Amino acid sequence: MSKTNTNIIGRQPVIEALREGKQLERIFLQKNASGEGIDQIKLLAQKLQIPINSVPIEKLNYLTRANHQGVIGINSIIQYIDLQDAIDHVIHQGQLPLFVMLDGITDVRNIGAIARTAICCGAQIMIIPDKGIGALNEEALKSSAGALQQIIVCRVNSLLKAVDTLHLNGISVFTAEMRAPKKVFEIDYTVPCCIIMGSEDKGIQPFLTKAADTHFTIPMKGSFDSFNVGIAAGITLFEASKQRS
Repeated sequence: MSKTNTNIIGRQPVIEALREGKQLERIFLQKNASGEGIDQIKLLAQKLQIPINSVPIEKLNYLTRANHQGVIGINSIIQYIDLQDAIDHVIHQGQLPLFVMLDGITDVRNIGAIARTAICCGAQIMIIPDKGIGALNEEALKSSAGALQQIIVCRVNSLLKAVDTLHLNGISVFTAEMRAPKKVFEIDYTVPCCIIMGSEDKGIQPFLTKAADTHFTIPMKGSFDSFNVGIAAGITLFEASKQRS
C-alpha cells in the first residue's frame, strides 16, 4: 500500500466522501470501532458496494500519523461501472460481448495480468466481487501495464446476481473446471459470453459452477494440478480471440 495522499482520514471526511458518492477502493476500519459515525460509514459503504476491512490500529498508524479516529478510506484508482450500464454500453457500441469474471483471486499481480490479457484479446468487461479479491491498487495497475484503466471494471456485491444479469442479457457463462468433459478449444466463444476464472487453491465456488452454462478444462501434461490462473485466463481468452478473428 502506497503511503500517499490518496487516503481519506477520519470519520467525518470518510462520511462526506461516501455521501458525495466518491469511489473508494476500500475502507480500513479499526477492529471493534464504535461510536459516532461508525454505523453511518458501514451503511453508506454497503450501499455503494465498498469493502470494509477490519484491521488492527497498527495498520492505520502505518498508513498515517494523523488522527485517523479508527477510519481511513482509500481512494480508488479505478472507475467502477454498474454492470447493466456496462453491458448496455458494449452492446450500443455494436461489440460482441466477451467478459471475464474473477472469483476469489487475491494475488494482485494475477489480476493485473488477466486485465492486460483481456484487453489484448478483445474482452470489454472485467467483473469482480466487492469482497474476497485482491485490491486494485498501484501494484495491480502496474502489473496490468495500465490495462485496468482501459477495460471496464464492474464491482458487484454478488457474483451470482451478476450471472443472473448476464443471462438476462443473453450472455452465456463459461467456467474453467479441472474435470469438465469439454476442452477449452471445444467451446463456442463466438456467442456473447463471460468466462469465470477462480482461485488456484479453491477454484470456482460451487454455486457459480452450478449457475454456469458450460464447463471446460485446459488439457495439461506433467504432475502439476493446475495452471497459474493468469496463464489459464490467457489460454482461454486467446482461444476466444482466435475463434472471433
